[in-house]
Amino acid sequence: MTVPPSAGSARTELAALAQDGSPWPRPWRYAIGTLDESRVRQAAVLVLFGVLDDVLASRSVSGRDATASPVPADLDVLLLARASTLSHHPGQVSFPGGRLEDTDADLVDAALREAVEETGLDRDGVEVLGALSPLPLPVSNHLVTPVVAWWARPTPVAVVDSAESAHVFRVPVADLTDPANRRTAVVRRGRSTHKSPAFLVSADGREHLVWGFTGAILDALLDRLGWAEPWDAARTVEVPV
Repeated sequence: MTVPPSAGSARTELAALAQDGSPWPRPWRYAIGTLDESRVRQAAVLVLFGVLDDVLASRSVSGRDATASPVPADLDVLLLARASTLSHHPGQVSFPGGRLEDTDADLVDAALREAVEETGLDRDGVEVLGALSPLPLPVSNHLVTPVVAWWARPTPVAVVDSAESAHVFRVPVADLTDPANRRTAVVRRGRSTHKSPAFLVSADGREHLVWGFTGAILDALLDRLGWAEPWDAARTVEVPV
């Protein structure tokens, strides 16, 4: 009998990844454009993993037996959908996070502060596992540091400011690894075409497409953790711009 992976083992793997200090294994090929080094700004996002209270470890995920997934059925990650009225990245799904402010002690503090402001979580229940190497986001001229954390004591989360966010939700990581939910996002701007990893997710009766910077980070993390499953990159979805 195959034993499903546990949340404890997932946390151990996440901590090892966050603490090894290794750079991303290849140049960040999903960056569109080039950073202006003279005015680049620092930012951070909180990649917060936890355990869903209402998902049993033996429950099948996305129509699959839980033992077929490389991750625990109850392991999840926190995401939010940005408000459609925003001028930058309207409607896109992202991790909680934002720009480093003068009042922040460091980038980890910035990621936690932004997460509290955007989702209302209690930062005292969040265990920071470590910060990964920063990644370029030329479209807004930011260098973004992913902060990997574990939700040791989950608290309720929801939209705090409807002008900023439309939906705050938790997604089972097994839904992200499921090949049936993987796509390649295609963005066409004039004569240019940009492709990046994407995920179809559902939470609270709403469906979202996770693509762009967030989709690329998730794709890279799944690869680095050895959690990714083979999927058909030829299955594409057009993203309107």
